[in-house]
Amino acid sequence: MDHHPKFEGFRFIGDKRTQLVYDLTTWADDDVINEFVDAGVGLGFGPDSLDEARNRGYTLATPGTKRMLRAPRA
Repeated sequence: MDHHPKFEGFRFIGDKRTQLVYDLTTWADDDVINEFVDAGVGLGFGPDSLDEARNRGYTLATPGTKRMLRAPRA
């Protein structure tokens, strides 16, 4: 996937509603990323690493992974 314009400098983008993190270098489905970024619940991590995302409670998304949508905490 190409990087979303709002997150050009990021490799990992998290969905605040599901606590899933997406690796943009391997993720193929643009619609999933665009849906939560356009809803305003996307999150970039600093430093931009999977370890930082896991420290914040996020799990790496895999194709077919679904979670219940919750209201973002912040």
